[in-house]
Amino acid sequence: MKWTDTFDIAMALEDAHPDEDNVNLRFTDLHAWVCALEGFDDNPQTSNERILEAIQMAWIEERE
Repeated sequence: MKWTDTFDIAMALEDAHPDEDNVNLRFTDLHAWVCALEGFDDNPQTSNERILEAIQMAWIEERE
């Protein structure tokens, strides 16, 4: 997965962290969780707030 695989990342995060509050989270935590996902293979330094926000929104939608 790459940073641009927003929905795949969101599904993987839901599987890995089903009990986390995905609305009120810190982007530093989100960044670390994404980087730790099995199958994630992208440069950790190329993410930004816009990408992390998109992942968070996709994760919220996935949970609903």
